[in-house]
Formats: sequence, C-alpha cells, structure tokens
Amino acid sequence: MKITVETTVAAPIEKVWRAWTTPEDINQWNAASDDWHTTAAAVDLRVGGAFSSRMEAKDGSFGFDFAGTYTQIVPHQLIEFTFGDRVAIVEFTQNDGSTTVRETFDAEETHSVDQQRQGWQAILDRFARHVEAIP
Repeated sequence: MKITVETTVAAPIEKVWRAWTTPEDINQWNAASDDWHTTAAAVDLRVGGAFSSRMEAKDGSFGFDFAGTYTQIVPHQLIEFTFGDRVAIVEFTQNDGSTTVRETFDAEETHSVDQQRQGWQAILDRFARHVEAIP
C-alpha cells in the first residue's frame, strides 16, 4: 500500500530543495514532534548515493536510524529513494511564489496506516515551517 502526504511551502523551489537536501537543515526540521530531534544527517545526493539521519527522543529513551539509497534525482523536481525494501518518491512542484512537496511511500506493517500518515505529515509540516522561517 502507498501513502501520500503533501504540504505547500511559502518559498521558492530553490530554497525548498536546498533545505530538503542539506544535512544542517535536515537536523533542524526532521522530527515528528518537539520531543524528538535529528542528531546527525548525511546526504550524498546522486543516483546510488546514500542518505541517513539519526532520530532520537530528546529524553534519550529511544532512537533509530533512517537510511536509504537515492535511485532517481531530477533537481528541483523529484527525489526517489529506497529504504530497506520500501520505496519513496518526493515531488517538488513550483507554484506562483510557493512550492508543493508531495511524498509517496510504501507503508510498513508495524504501525497503522493512519499512524504512518500522521507521522510523515507532521515531519513535512515541520519542514514547511522551517523553510518559511529561513531568512
């Protein structure tokens, strides 16, 4: 099953793309809630390149690594990647003064579809707030 989440960011596509693909930015926005954070991120933005991020609860009670490999990149338009045996596609669409970011990913079986959708949407919403706050 595929799940799709989407947000519109009040920023030009170049700024959105840069924040999505820069480890320093990823460390600031990649969390589903304020009690989580990303402590490390790496990006090798090329087909066959790897990415990773370490997400941890701020109280130190739990953490996990999210990692994968880029399978397709079209600058300012599309990033496709695999993570484990799952696939995700991130589409960037420039609008009039804003950018829509749409993520479609394979669901996993540990958490409900609603939990997965809510978690990925929360991260995407946090991303939009981060980009809009960049001067």
